[in-house]
Amino acid sequence: MTIFELIVAQELTAYYETMQKDRAPFLGEELFPNKKKLGLDLKWLKGSRGLPVVLKPSAFDAKAIPRDRLTVDKISAEMPFFKESLYIDEETRQELNKVLETGNQTYIDTVVRTIFDDQSTLIDAARAQRERMRMMALTTGRIDISANGQAYSYDYGIPEGHKKTVTTSWSDTDATIIEDIRTWMDTVENDTGVRPVRAVCSGKTWGYLRRNTEIKNSIFVLSGGQSTVSDARLRNFLVDELGLQVAVNDKRYKNEAGDDMKYVADDVFVLFPEGALGNTWFGTTPEESDLMTGNAANVSIVDTGVAVTTTKQTDPVNVETKVSMITLPDFPTADQIFIADVSA
Repeated sequence: MTIFELIVAQELTAYYETMQKDRAPFLGEELFPNKKKLGLDLKWLKGSRGLPVVLKPSAFDAKAIPRDRLTVDKISAEMPFFKESLYIDEETRQELNKVLETGNQTYIDTVVRTIFDDQSTLIDAARAQRERMRMMALTTGRIDISANGQAYSYDYGIPEGHKKTVTTSWSDTDATIIEDIRTWMDTVENDTGVRPVRAVCSGKTWGYLRRNTEIKNSIFVLSGGQSTVSDARLRNFLVDELGLQVAVNDKRYKNEAGDDMKYVADDVFVLFPEGALGNTWFGTTPEESDLMTGNAANVSIVDTGVAVTTTKQTDPVNVETKVSMITLPDFPTADQIFIADVSA
C-alpha cells in the first residue's frame, strides 16, 4: 500500500463528514441553507414580499383586470471562486512510509488520521469562508473580500431606513434599549408587513442588555425580587416583552492576513424575521466539471458543492490535496432586516 492508495479524496471527505456529525451548525447555515446550481451567475428577486394588496371586486361575466406587478429588483452577480491546496509534509510522509512497512494497522491509522486532520483544515477553511460571507451580508448588508490579487464586492441593498446608529450608546446603562428595539421592529413591520422576531449580537453587545438599568429593574419586578440578571432570565424577558429571540454569537475565524475576527462584530445588533433568509448557492467547480471522470485525479464533493481533489505528484513523490468552491449567498429578504450600530 502507498500514499497514493491511502490519501484519496473519497476517504478524506468520508473522514470529514464523520467528524462533522457532532459539530453544531453555524448560524448562517440555518439562515442561508446550501443549494447547488450550474455556472457562475446568480440571480434573485429582492423586495417581492410586502403588504398584501386586496383583490379588486368584479362584476359577473366581466373580463378580469390585469394586476400590475409589485415593484421588485432583479439582482445579478457572478459567484466568486476559492481554491487552495496542501501537500503532505516530508516528515509526515517518511513517518507514514515507515509504519506502512511494519504492517501495524493501529500505527498506520494514527498517522493517516494525523494527515486527514491536516488536510481537512482546507475543508474547514471553505466552511469558515462561507460563514464569513453570510454574516457579512446579514450584519453589514455587504460582502467585501480582497486577497490574493482578487477583489469581490456585493451590495445587497438593505434600505437606508433599516440602518441606524443609536443616539445614546447601549454601553450607557440608562440607554433606552427596549424602546430602541421595539421602534426598529415596528419600522420593518410597517415597511414590509413582516415583523422581525429574531436577532443576533456579540457577547459584548449582549452584556449591554444585561447591565441596562431599565432591563434590570423590569426583571427584578417580574421575577419577584431576583437581583441577578442571568442569561436565561434576560432571554425570557425579551421574549415576553418583545417576542424576540436573541442569538449571541462570539464565534471567530482568521482572515487571509491571519488576524482573529468575529463573525458578528461588537456593537452591532441585527433584527431579522423567522425562517430562512436566503440560500448559500454553489456553482460547479472546474474540478467537478472536468476531473470527476478519468484518471487524472480523485475528486469528491462535500458540503453540497465543495470539491476535494487529490492528485499524485511524481517529483517530488507526494499527494496534493486541493479544495475549491464557487459560492455566494443570495438575500431576497434583505428588506426585512434591521442593522443597528449601538456604539453611538
